[in-house]
Amino acid sequence: MNLIVKVQKSLTLVLILCAGFLAARAQTVLKFDFGTGKLEKGFTQVSAADVYNTEKGFGFEPNQNVNCLDRNDQNALRSDFCTSDKPFYFSVKVAEGNYKITVTFGDKNERSANTVKAELRRLMLENVETAKGKFRDAIFIVNVRNPNFPGGAVKLKDREKTLESVAWDDKLTLEFNGKRPTVNALKIERIENVRTIFLLGDSTVCDQPREPYASWGQMLTAFFQPVVAVANHAESGESLRSSFGAKRLDKVLSQMKAGDFLLIQYAHNDEKEKGDGVGAFTTYKASLKKFVEETRQKGGIPILVTPMHRRTFDAGGKISNSHGDYPEAVRQVATEEKVALVDLTALSQDFYEALGKEKSGVAFKEGDGTHHSNYGAYELAKMIVGSIKAQNLPLAKYLIKDLPIFDPKKPDSFELFAVPASPLLTEVKPLGN
Repeated sequence: MNLIVKVQKSLTLVLILCAGFLAARAQTVLKFDFGTGKLEKGFTQVSAADVYNTEKGFGFEPNQNVNCLDRNDQNALRSDFCTSDKPFYFSVKVAEGNYKITVTFGDKNERSANTVKAELRRLMLENVETAKGKFRDAIFIVNVRNPNFPGGAVKLKDREKTLESVAWDDKLTLEFNGKRPTVNALKIERIENVRTIFLLGDSTVCDQPREPYASWGQMLTAFFQPVVAVANHAESGESLRSSFGAKRLDKVLSQMKAGDFLLIQYAHNDEKEKGDGVGAFTTYKASLKKFVEETRQKGGIPILVTPMHRRTFDAGGKISNSHGDYPEAVRQVATEEKVALVDLTALSQDFYEALGKEKSGVAFKEGDGTHHSNYGAYELAKMIVGSIKAQNLPLAKYLIKDLPIFDPKKPDSFELFAVPASPLLTEVKPLGN
């Protein structure tokens, strides 16, 4: 009996020590010094030979053409760096949570131009440039997640286990892109007390995994200050009912804290559901109200977004409504439940018609009248944040300070659009239409 008690006590001690170690690691600031020069104290050196594996817990993704250099300067962090003439990926093993990322860019001898995306192509930093001999620290926040939550797990689709697996794995992945990305140092710090902006929706909202598809949800991140996290739980092919059945709302609610936000945009797939009593003003409204109610019960702040139009021009060059009563159903829920509303249906109509029937194709993946290009997704994100700012919603205080006024009737020039494409391509069309 005494032996059993001793064994139990020993096992308990081991579990406590392991839990303490994991908790300590979760709170630790991970620091990486890129390049071949002198190592900065307290940092881990990263060279081109460091390829990611789970045991090491950090490194470049396989088959990256990375060149790491040293300029023989006295400053250990700024003297050396890693760069490439192509986009490259760097990953670090981390637990689920929100992470504050600080990246140092620059080169003593040349200029640098850096765009950073995280996880599934979430745009974090856009064209951060440094002149020759100049350096810059840039900060952003990335949400990392897994499918599990207390009492269950998200029912992942096959594409989420393959094309989109990066969104659900146990590591943080950063894509360094731009004309000349030059990375000197990287700090990764887990943070707890930060507002989170959750997103739920369909293929027009979710983080599209590969070019040439894109969605406004993965562009939204670039328009917020590094004091909030964006957690995109939207998924291709989802309706309100299927999303609820896959426990996506449950997952969001398990992570939500009082004061967090939830942007909700569905309809593209809901409008195709059939059955007795199924419709915009019946089942759809009831489901939407359920999402609102459960968000509020957690202390969250819901924001409803009407669906953007498809590229459905009539003979007169005007957009015809392909969504039936669904946009109006969203508006009614917003009024009845006193929920903030972003009318993306109206805003997207102005945008498409401003471009015109022919040129509006640049806002979409070629041959697709539903899913967007990087340019189209970026413009839609600007409409959403513009509406949030114009209405002075509580979320507006977290927007970047220099957010320009955006009029969808006067869209940005496609020819001047400068967000670089990611390297991975796909011919697999997103689910839904």
